Amino acid sequence: MDTPAPSPVADRELVLTRVLDVPADKLFKCWTTPERMHEWFCPKPWTVSHAEMDIRPGGASLIVMQGPNGEEVPNPGLFLEVVPNKRLVFTDAFASDWVPAGKPFMVATIEFDDLGDGTTRYTATARHWTVEDRQTHEQMGFHEGWGIVADQLAEVAKTF
Repeated sequence: MDTPAPSPVADRELVLTRVLDVPADKLFKCWTTPERMHEWFCPKPWTVSHAEMDIRPGGASLIVMQGPNGEEVPNPGLFLEVVPNKRLVFTDAFASDWVPAGKPFMVATIEFDDLGDGTTRYTATARHWTVEDRQTHEQMGFHEGWGIVADQLAEVAKTF
């Protein structure tokens, strides 16, 4: 069997893969229901204080994360691809109406691979513009934080 060639952006990407005990459609619904994002999107004690999403290619999103001391971190972005129950691709490189952001950080791809037994292979990939941005994201706790979020996502998705 041939070994696949490494991704040309492998040095700039972070990947989290989990098998979650929830069907893909429920995970997708969780990702696309802004009024429920406060339940799972941030590792506790952080939460989402505001979320709005126009879930279509070119649609804008704004997720405001709130820290335990009241600090707020707005995350505006744009959806690049939406494949129901399969895939979401979004970026912070643009705000609404394709207005370039000040400094783009990443393109995120969330994939939902239905394994046919009520479980889903969930893969979250963050691709960065530079190796330095990837390193910064990794030092911010990408694997731990996105792992906690995946667990929280699975628990909330079970309620759909």
